[in-house]
Amino acid sequence: MEKSLCVFASVLFLGGFLRGGEVATESFPFLSNFTTPVSVKWTEAGTVEEQSTDRVTPTAGTKLFSSTVRQNQPSSTHVSQDDKGRNKEDEEDSEDGKTKDKKAELGCPPLGLESLAVDDSQIRASSYQRTGLGPHRGRLNIQSGIHDGDEYDGAWCAEFKDQHQWLEVDAIHLTLFTGVILQGRNSIWSWDWVETYKVQFSNDSVDWQTCRNGTEEAIFKGNQDPETPVLGLLPVPTVARFIRINPQTWYYNGTICLRAELLGCRVHDPTDPFSSQQEGGSRDNLDFRHHNYKEMRKLMKSVTEECPEITRIYTIGKSYMGLKLYVMEISDNPGKHELGEPEFRYVAGMHGNEVLGRELVLNLMQYLCKEYKKGTQRVVRLVTETRIHLLPSMNPDGYEVAHQKGSELAGWADGRFTFEGIDLNHNFPDLNNIMWEAQENAADASKVPNHYIPIPEYYTQEDAMVAPETRAVISWMQDIPFVLSANLHGGELVVTYPFDCTRDWAPQEDTPTADDAFFRWLATVYASTHLVLANPDRRNCHYEDFQMHNNIINGGAWHTVPGSMNDFSYLHTNCFEVTVELSCDKFPHARELPVEWENNKESLLVYMEQVHRGIKGVIRDKITKHGVANAVIKVEDHDHDIRSAADGDYWRLLNPGEYKVIVRAEGYLPSMRRCHVGMEPRPTICDFSLTKTPIQRLKEIRAKGEKIPKDLQLRLRALRMRKLRASTKAINRRRASEQLRARRARSS
Repeated sequence: MEKSLCVFASVLFLGGFLRGGEVATESFPFLSNFTTPVSVKWTEAGTVEEQSTDRVTPTAGTKLFSSTVRQNQPSSTHVSQDDKGRNKEDEEDSEDGKTKDKKAELGCPPLGLESLAVDDSQIRASSYQRTGLGPHRGRLNIQSGIHDGDEYDGAWCAEFKDQHQWLEVDAIHLTLFTGVILQGRNSIWSWDWVETYKVQFSNDSVDWQTCRNGTEEAIFKGNQDPETPVLGLLPVPTVARFIRINPQTWYYNGTICLRAELLGCRVHDPTDPFSSQQEGGSRDNLDFRHHNYKEMRKLMKSVTEECPEITRIYTIGKSYMGLKLYVMEISDNPGKHELGEPEFRYVAGMHGNEVLGRELVLNLMQYLCKEYKKGTQRVVRLVTETRIHLLPSMNPDGYEVAHQKGSELAGWADGRFTFEGIDLNHNFPDLNNIMWEAQENAADASKVPNHYIPIPEYYTQEDAMVAPETRAVISWMQDIPFVLSANLHGGELVVTYPFDCTRDWAPQEDTPTADDAFFRWLATVYASTHLVLANPDRRNCHYEDFQMHNNIINGGAWHTVPGSMNDFSYLHTNCFEVTVELSCDKFPHARELPVEWENNKESLLVYMEQVHRGIKGVIRDKITKHGVANAVIKVEDHDHDIRSAADGDYWRLLNPGEYKVIVRAEGYLPSMRRCHVGMEPRPTICDFSLTKTPIQRLKEIRAKGEKIPKDLQLRLRALRMRKLRASTKAINRRRASEQLRARRARSS
């Protein structure tokens, strides 16, 4: 018997059985042969809500189902520029709690082509041009390699140009399909996309029925360019296991190529032995959803109210559009730098459309608060021994752009840049080439500064193309003696470490720092504890196989990035920083956030704990016992120095081993110690007491008008005698040399 998949009467069965994120069939196994016109909406919390069944039926003459979405999106929050801005924001938060912004109703959540939840084996096609353009490449937002024709191209492309081509997806389980999202081919050489298409359904991949729009077969609008995602909502949500996209027309000068995502809700099927299996989630009671600016601010405020004794919110500046850059501090003594306690930071949202980092940082705030209150030993130790700073959104303007379009429709680049069109990860001063050029021109490269390289003058001018967000973060870095940081990105699965910029502008070249071994350790710590990165059977995101590098790579060896925050942090401050590419999908759907939290939770915690590796101590004046600020700490065989903080404390990240450490400070004699770093994840205490030079002591005594002590007089006299002997020897050597040259000249 022919299996009809567009029967309106099925609403009688499904109308009363929507529950818990699944469409129940109860005792009606034959229901898999029918569809329902019930409108469903996937909410932020990840449940399917029953809506009115009074849908507007398209007229019989309609040939194209609208591929646009009427959106009622929230606009960016305006922040007052005066001192009353904060009160205004609090009022907005209060109003925001009364009325919720309406999102575009996209039906069910994505099936998972973009997030790789759908396996390659579940995707088939009528034909394909070659392996690199096979059906497994027909995933929304997948990126191609640089060279067309390789194994990793940017779409599924049919071998033939006719209306009988199709891309098929097996959902494995009965699924209520509600929509299709389409893109063209990602390529720098070719323009290919599908302009119109049909959608077909089946339960056995043998008998197929075409989705209808009233009495006619529905034809959906596709793309007009390669990159913009276009949504086509089905006139009637349809229950099936298999779905096909059947292109009808395509770009006149191209071929049939597409990338796709499908919207579908799992349907309970009593005949399916795996239908009762639940999707992965998290046991942590956290707010798993995407937070716009207002919601982010409210969540941060709620955490401080729950844990006021260990949290503090402060701002480091504003975005171009006036949105504040909020930071959450978590410490047992918030608001104060404690002697010997290292400062740590996570920065997320540098690219506004790479949103997972933002949500993970917000999750981390909640988690640390809750676990601290529970007395979880690991978290209590972190909070009491570390001053933690969490910046969830470095580019809030860009995020609002991406958030308004939504998870599936933001595309690959919408919201990446600031409002001014600046890529913040290329906006920091390029100190690398300043240092390398100075080393090449110097007679003795060892005399060239290898740390605290000053910002060039051109960068500080008013008309310099420097984003206010970048200026704010630089000022933040200069104010707080950060020791360790991570910059959270998205769109790949890999951890990169400095240098990001290559010498001589090479597109790709391994460019290690003097601390390459420790940076590799840091990257490995995160990658090896990440549940997906550590999985040897995982699929590559786009076109690069990072598993061959153990999921870590030098930034320059991946691609050169002049002016990156990682390199600036290392060369201008004491802070070591890596970049974490968190997931293949830049903007994962809200239902995937609990799983992503579990994937990253251990990595986020264990990475923070690395701030306690190496050596630390306090550099003091031997007589006054006061801390010596700005002292230079040099580790032998490590051509990268650091400096002590305002109170004289310092932290030097190092792998296990024996190290010769030399400390120098202006007005003091150098001091040397040998320090041992063990395998345990705790620092070795290595304090220094510095003795002032006699000349420095003399200057200070004279400035105070005091009498010069006899011991200092003797030391100064001995110092003068040494200088006199040295100068006499130099004069005698010079005279002897001149006399020798004169004798040789006379004899010749």
